[in-house]
Amino acid sequence: MNLTQLANPRILDQPVYTPGKPIEKVAEQFGFAHHEIVKLASNENPWGASPNAFEAGKRALEKVHLYPDGSGTFLIEKLASKFSLSTEQFILGNGSNEIIELLGHVFIKPEDEIIFGEHAFSVYKLVTLLMGGLPVPVSMPNLRHNLDLVLEAISEKTKIIFLPSPNNPTGTANSANEITTFIDQMPDHVILCLDEAYAEYLEEPPDVRPFLNFGKKILCLRTFSKIHGLAGLRIGYGYGSEEMISLLQKSRQPFNVNAVAQASAIGALEDENWVLQCRRRNENGLKQVEEGLRNLGLEFVPSHANFILVDVGNGHKAFQELQLKGIITRPMPSELGHYIRISIGTELENEKALSALREILPKIADL
Repeated sequence: MNLTQLANPRILDQPVYTPGKPIEKVAEQFGFAHHEIVKLASNENPWGASPNAFEAGKRALEKVHLYPDGSGTFLIEKLASKFSLSTEQFILGNGSNEIIELLGHVFIKPEDEIIFGEHAFSVYKLVTLLMGGLPVPVSMPNLRHNLDLVLEAISEKTKIIFLPSPNNPTGTANSANEITTFIDQMPDHVILCLDEAYAEYLEEPPDVRPFLNFGKKILCLRTFSKIHGLAGLRIGYGYGSEEMISLLQKSRQPFNVNAVAQASAIGALEDENWVLQCRRRNENGLKQVEEGLRNLGLEFVPSHANFILVDVGNGHKAFQELQLKGIITRPMPSELGHYIRISIGTELENEKALSALREILPKIADL
């Protein structure tokens, strides 16, 4: 008997998330120096972490021989103060991805139906399948979540609805009024997971805190990987009712968030000016890229985040041709095969990407 025969049958058909290649490998493959590569594939903050966060992380390294605070006490206290919630309403994760998995462990049973947009973050489907649930993708007219269609998809078997706003990879967002109206209409047996990974790029993100302690079953997710520039440390958090967080804590592994990540996250929260500065820079970068795409005659999806979805006709070919010029973008799955996703970089990085696009477009058009 081999290992495959011993494995959980569900794991044999489980799709696997495919990350992009490291900068070093792309440089080696295509003959570039590392510093010549422009990576615009993973929606990272091109200006990096706040100096405050960086220094806090360095100080934490001095005690790296000690286990991290398993309860994330000081970071959670900071978050509770920032959101005006109790400390019992927060949970930390090894990235917000881990909290999506915790949600699956706690709530998804075989045959439960899990709703998400057909062009939403792929991890929602991966976790659903891993836990034996039934994915229920809902169409997204104009690449945007239509919450009326989401409501229509709810059945007696629906357990969780994943709603990212802004959405990755389309960059579209739902208004505060749309989201609160949707929550009002949600049936009692359904949990809403509101993924706010890119919320800091909005001037005024929707605020669902008034719903958390009044009967609605909601978990909100945020991350330090995007505007806070701490993607390499893998730290995120969720907030909800005390009952929700208490249940999720039962499935969380001890010491799941390392000490350097916790310290850096505290430093990041204390530097609100850095967040504001990065938001403004991103807004300028979006304008720069949008103008460049218009000049190239390329259509794109207006974005509320730090990336933009561009219709290049043949996304996979464009991705390959751009790599030959040292520009790393993100190709899309077959249902969005015309598109590539381009993260917003520095002004110089954006210009390099636009210039490379201009050069490769004739090759794509010939296909």
